[in-house]
Amino acid sequence: MSTNPFGEVPVLPVAVPVGAVVFLLQLALLLRGQRFTRPRAAVAAAIAVYAAGIFANTVFPIFLNPTPRSEPWEPALALIPFQDYELADALTNLAVFIPLGILIPLLMRRPSWWKVLLTSAVVSLTIELLQLAAQKLFSGGHVADVNDFIWNTFGGILGYVIFVLLTRVPILSALADRFRWHTNPGAAPTA
Repeated sequence: MSTNPFGEVPVLPVAVPVGAVVFLLQLALLLRGQRFTRPRAAVAAAIAVYAAGIFANTVFPIFLNPTPRSEPWEPALALIPFQDYELADALTNLAVFIPLGILIPLLMRRPSWWKVLLTSAVVSLTIELLQLAAQKLFSGGHVADVNDFIWNTFGGILGYVIFVLLTRVPILSALADRFRWHTNPGAAPTA
């Protein structure tokens, strides 16, 4: 950690606007498509809070004035799967992406496992690339790791499986229908 108290970028002044922008963009989409309802706005709020939280916890800390090193610094990048990776890290990444796997199908007209897989993979890859960029540009505090990518993506799929199982319960399916951004009568998510 930097000895300069102003050397670390504070998280909240960056993460809160990120969440606000995500929320406002989603509200604009709902209003533009004349699909605005309070439950759909609640999904937009949940996604905005989730996005801000993920951003804050995966990209930060960022150090503007890192402590000097005696040797040249190379960004950390772990490309070998399952090497030097702890079970606790795997379970954390899995758990963090379960909500994404539950939220994604609420946004899609025809949700499917492969769409959730692709979306989870793209979100995870974006996080890992942001971590690598933060390291390279600002001495960020995270390692870009292929294992994180794998477990994040798997967490998104697990969230989708949970969503599918819950929507097989009639009362929960009716409740989920209130929060879906697109209505498809008779269409159920595909496993």
